[in-house]
Amino acid sequence: MTAVQHHEHPRLGWVPTPRVRVWSRYVPAWVILVAVYVAFRLVSTGVLALLWGTTQGAWFAHYDGGPGFWGFLQSWDVQWYHRVAFEGYPDELPIDANGDVKQNTWAFFPVFPTLVRGLMSVSGLDYFVAAAVVAVVFGLLATLALHRMLAQHFAPTQALWGAIFFASGPLSWLLQVGYAESTYLFFLFCALAAMVSRHYLLMIPFALVASFTHPGALALAAALGLQGIFRLVRRQRILWHEWITVGAAIVLITAAALFWPVMIAQITGDPSAYFDTELGWWRLYLGRVIFVPFTPFYLLYGSLWGVWGWLLVTVVLGAVAFWLTRRSTRALGIDIWSYSVMYIAYLVAVFLPTQSLIRMLLPLGPLLGHPGLSATPRRRWTVLLVGALPLQAFAVFWLWVVYPP
Repeated sequence: MTAVQHHEHPRLGWVPTPRVRVWSRYVPAWVILVAVYVAFRLVSTGVLALLWGTTQGAWFAHYDGGPGFWGFLQSWDVQWYHRVAFEGYPDELPIDANGDVKQNTWAFFPVFPTLVRGLMSVSGLDYFVAAAVVAVVFGLLATLALHRMLAQHFAPTQALWGAIFFASGPLSWLLQVGYAESTYLFFLFCALAAMVSRHYLLMIPFALVASFTHPGALALAAALGLQGIFRLVRRQRILWHEWITVGAAIVLITAAALFWPVMIAQITGDPSAYFDTELGWWRLYLGRVIFVPFTPFYLLYGSLWGVWGWLLVTVVLGAVAFWLTRRSTRALGIDIWSYSVMYIAYLVAVFLPTQSLIRMLLPLGPLLGHPGLSATPRRRWTVLLVGALPLQAFAVFWLWVVYPP
């Protein structure tokens, strides 16, 4: 079995669960992935503990979750989701002395804290323990969902290693802290798996939940549209029920993505309440600015280095566009390719490229199925070990100890 080439759709419907040979026996791939996921959560815990133990009291260490290693794990947005769970959302936006909207809980979506509160009610667990449990469980489910999607497109070895890279990569430690990332990625990857198999109606509920878990689900609707354009250009047959189901998916996913800012505007009485809230974080870097789509990258780096910053952004975006249009990248298949293009476009359009941009790359996990990453055993183990140890340690240091992710 070989990788898909030239945008051909590999296998429609759900593929059987791949089996992997371990010594002299074949076992389901999910068994391997569960074992790998558990092992690397222990590795990530060790990396986090090592960085906590070696940076306490250092001038560059700014984590804010409280004393001890457990408090260290409750830093940054963990605290914001805790506030959502217990304080909810304000009816009136908090305003600072300059008349600007301050940082507030409207920037954080409700699904993750709602799940945590639900687990607390049935288990009696403390919020932070329950949040870690929800994050770890959904991280495992996201790994399995990603593998299911990759198995639709790639040979069993490539699909398996793509999921392993995801579970062990430089940012995999975020799957076990009290952030919404792992929950969002599960619903996102389930929606993508349904899209890849052309079960568009099944895609809708997963995409709708993802829309209220974390920003970014709008890229799914855009990917469906781009996928349809390619199929029309290539004169591929589109059945009448696909027109209906794809159209319904695009409309509903788009409506869900737009519902949150519209709802916030209705509750607070501020038509731009959601964007004003997000700009509360931007002011830390840019001062007072107005949000204009596709300008954040230029705003930030222009403020740092002037015209040279604009030139740098242009060169980087040009390089990304070049990579996306290469034959080897397009060989990922139209589904993964169209989603990746649209998600990157979404980031460029609305996201300020601070250090948090790095964790916003996690939804590009399907790219880890690229055949080039797992072409040979030596390459697989090199990617695995470099990503799981030195790069993960650097990511924890930079994104958890020095700056918030």
